[in-house]
Amino acid sequence: MRLSFAFLTCLLFSLIGHALHAQDVTAEAANQAAAAAVASGAAPKAAPDFVEHLVDLSLALFGVKNAGNTWQHWAIAGLITVIFYVLRKVVANFVFGFIRRLTARTETTLDDELIVAWQKPVAAFIAVLGAIIAIKVLKLSPEADGAFVYLKTIALAVVGLWFFINTVSSILDHLHEAATAKGAAVAAFMPWIKKTVIALFLIFGVLIAAQSLGADVKAFLAGLGIGGLAFALAAQDTLANVFGSVVVAVDQPFRIGEFVQIGAHQGTVEDIGLRSTKLRTVQRSLIAIPNKTVAADAINNFSRMPQRRVDQTIGLTYSSKSHQIEGLLEEIRSLLKNDPAVHQEFVTVNFLNYGAFSLDIQITYFAADPDVRKTFDLRERINLSIMRMVEARGLNFAFPTQTIEFSGAIAERMAAVRPPA
Repeated sequence: MRLSFAFLTCLLFSLIGHALHAQDVTAEAANQAAAAAVASGAAPKAAPDFVEHLVDLSLALFGVKNAGNTWQHWAIAGLITVIFYVLRKVVANFVFGFIRRLTARTETTLDDELIVAWQKPVAAFIAVLGAIIAIKVLKLSPEADGAFVYLKTIALAVVGLWFFINTVSSILDHLHEAATAKGAAVAAFMPWIKKTVIALFLIFGVLIAAQSLGADVKAFLAGLGIGGLAFALAAQDTLANVFGSVVVAVDQPFRIGEFVQIGAHQGTVEDIGLRSTKLRTVQRSLIAIPNKTVAADAINNFSRMPQRRVDQTIGLTYSSKSHQIEGLLEEIRSLLKNDPAVHQEFVTVNFLNYGAFSLDIQITYFAADPDVRKTFDLRERINLSIMRMVEARGLNFAFPTQTIEFSGAIAERMAAVRPPA
């Protein structure tokens, strides 16, 4: 299990590498075609740019020459910027406002959260798109055009990541709220699940953007695969605690606020983290138990008891008569059966033992409410009622006593020294 994290890490980066390898194959084929064209004496054809082609058509339509930067180019670039600025405001305020009114009529809140999450990234995409089209109107130098390609790729990647991260974040937040409302143990793990998923999106997006900019991502991924294996071997205990937290989240042996016993420790669960589970003991101290220990030890969850068992023994003196004990047993049984706080499925009151100094009566019943405070109140009420019954029948509770009998010479000597009555 400790090595499985490294295996999954290597597999993830291998899949990303295969996805990016497809882009390398396409780029290599294009480069080979261009090289073949140069070798044959033909001029290589640049890949068509839809936005640039559309801008050239628009300039030709308005009779603006397609070389150099005239005042018409700057005016059109400024006009495009203003148009997309207004479009951004219209979409952000009116279109999304109309959609929000529609989603407000639905029962679920997920669509409302998604609309709020999408509003800013979509507005940013419109602004970026307007800036790209406006710059395309201008004729840039080769150096400036190369820098523009880099900036365009980075801007589109940032907006795309922003959109996807907001989407995933809203969905996971909605699931977190639902899990919290149901009291599911997985609710405690939703924050780090959210962080993990967002981190994976960021890594994947950065690698794709770097590949588009010409970086050698495959060598980087190979190094990360080996580094992930080394990291897994160096952090075995940490990874074991992480997997232990996953086991707790899936199995759900306890939830926050429940009173449990884990190994030798008892307390109320205050926090379930990635590394440890924290218990607040009855002494009010805080114990942090590593999750690998939690996953391996037996867990006794007192909060999930349907009832709480009560076992107690009362001892009567040997001077008690049989009919007195019989009457007392029937009276105690009647007391327990008529108490609404006693669970009636199992109630026993029996004279079981002749003890060393007492006649022992065993009383066993279950408190209907497992809450420890209510159980203590019930036991107090039952014990006081039993004490009144014993007093009313002229019986006495036994306590440890011993009777010593002397015989022979010892008895004569004791009688001799006994003071006269």
